[in-house]
Amino acid sequence: MRVLVADDQELFRSGFVMILDAHEDITVVAEAADGQEAIDKAVELHPDLVLMDIRMPGVDGVAAAAEICRRTAAKVLVLTMYDIDAYVYDALRAGASGFLLKDVRRDDLVRAARLVMAGESLLAPTVTRRLIQDALSRGTPRPALRRHVDKLTEREVDTLQQIARGRSNAEIAAALVVSEHTVKSHVSNLLTKLGLRDRAQAVVFAYESGLVTVGSD
Repeated sequence: MRVLVADDQELFRSGFVMILDAHEDITVVAEAADGQEAIDKAVELHPDLVLMDIRMPGVDGVAAAAEICRRTAAKVLVLTMYDIDAYVYDALRAGASGFLLKDVRRDDLVRAARLVMAGESLLAPTVTRRLIQDALSRGTPRPALRRHVDKLTEREVDTLQQIARGRSNAEIAAALVVSEHTVKSHVSNLLTKLGLRDRAQAVVFAYESGLVTVGSD
């Protein structure tokens, strides 16, 4: 896994680099101190993953994430000081695959990087609801998206609803009484049909389309 670490605070940045580089299957290919530098290096080096601070001078993490997702195949994992950061939802809409708090434990940081690269999203159910609640209060829902749900099979709709509630493949398999392999197939199919990058984008779609609502089980 080739990683680009972008953070304007050198202490945080060097710490993340040290933690990631300590693992044989992870290589930090570059560092960036602001969003524009992150974009430039991502386009030049094509890392697999960009660890992106959400608040940086100049081009912030949201704008940088959007540009990187548009111009490269890299996955973006955003970092924030607070789990209620209003910018987190905007980053997810921009294409980020999830987020971590900056006080994340070292083992959890490595696990998060591997999960994102494996196609999972880092969106705890409670945090997802809070982010979506904020988005809805700011007028971002787009009910017209609901027509795209008709492209999905009944099981794919069920799977999308489970993803939107922050559940893992194992949890979805148990809830729908199917195998994890079947769940993976459903996830792959629905992402393709809806033209979505990953599970995080599926969460955004599910709430913005009204397929799942805040507070629903």
